[in-house]
Amino acid sequence: MAQKTKIVVLAAGKGTRMADELPKVLVTLHGKPMIKYLLDAVKASGVDEKPIIVVGHKREDVMRELGDGYLYAVQEEQLGTGHAIMCTENLLKGSTENVMVLQSDHPFITPETIKKLAEEHIATNATITMATVKLPDFNDWRKIFYTNFGRIVRDKNNRITKIVEFKDASESEKNIKEVNPSYFCFEANWLWKNLKRLTTNNNQKQYYQTDLIKLAMDENEKIESIDVTPREGLAANSKEELEILERVAV
Repeated sequence: MAQKTKIVVLAAGKGTRMADELPKVLVTLHGKPMIKYLLDAVKASGVDEKPIIVVGHKREDVMRELGDGYLYAVQEEQLGTGHAIMCTENLLKGSTENVMVLQSDHPFITPETIKKLAEEHIATNATITMATVKLPDFNDWRKIFYTNFGRIVRDKNNRITKIVEFKDASESEKNIKEVNPSYFCFEANWLWKNLKRLTTNNNQKQYYQTDLIKLAMDENEKIESIDVTPREGLAANSKEELEILERVAV
């Protein structure tokens, strides 16, 4: 029988901006690798006992550090988040009804949010359920959200129509204060079919998982969202941002 929800953790990136010999996911926050905060939250949520971790850059180091309590999928080339999910299809297809995708460099997500995302997705029978962060401004430690996070674009009926990455955003879109922390739950059959439709027609020439939102909207699929606090949405891409997380973590 198919499991209700399997969790995929994206941990393949180099994290070049971190300027560290370690793979980005093993960079420490208060002495503990960032990914371990997330994995502890996944375990405490009870949603998935053995999540899949997508590894790539220095994967042997990551797998040695994390051990055999997980399933691993390998992303040989880092071609974007959408491509990373594609690398899990052989492991997951036919074995789960829903796929939750989380980012390994988001240490503050709580077990309650992971559980709520899964429960909301199942209860509403949505094709995609996602978390969003609503900000009062981009000041102080919230400046992390300005350049790193995609903007949530809604229509006049408050329905999510697309997510625009900062590099692809217009000036008015950059001012939108609802952002995407990249916590998603997808209906599995729809996901496998539509990953094949992703293109690299963007500034980064990568397959974005966020483009799945637009595909779902075009097909009139149901997209639900839950709110998470700005703290829960935080991620670090550089040493400067890691220092901000160190301060916020206290």
